[in-house]
Amino acid sequence: MASGQRAEEGIYIATLTIHFDPEVLAHIAAVGAEGAVEVNVSLGGGAGTAKATSAPPIGPLAPLMTAGLLRANDVLTFRQTRAKRSAKAIVQPDGQLIVEGKATPFQSPSKAASAVTGSAINGWTLWRLPDGRTLDDLRDKLMSDEG
Repeated sequence: MASGQRAEEGIYIATLTIHFDPEVLAHIAAVGAEGAVEVNVSLGGGAGTAKATSAPPIGPLAPLMTAGLLRANDVLTFRQTRAKRSAKAIVQPDGQLIVEGKATPFQSPSKAASAVTGSAINGWTLWRLPDGRTLDDLRDKLMSDEG
């Protein structure tokens, strides 16, 4: 079931989505019948299970998400060729970014980029969508559409 779908009236089933790098998937596929890959997640349950709530996105990316220019689960990447750095981030439904290799989400693109580079940097011009547009390009489009 998708996150937040009703199993029965008044009860919601929580789901967990895990994104694997292609290298990890290749390793899992290579294990094949010779080994096993097992993932178990228990969130509890019973009468005390909380209902899922859908909160609107917050933070700097919220206007882009509300306008439909950026969506939850969009993958953002950046490359700094000279510094030999690259990273991926996943846009979360609440507007935060989960950066590969980092334990906590980031509210702003610049904080997410700084966590990778180790220095202050403009994440709006660094993070890109698969089509090559930057978050700054999306912000400019939003402003031109409103104007």
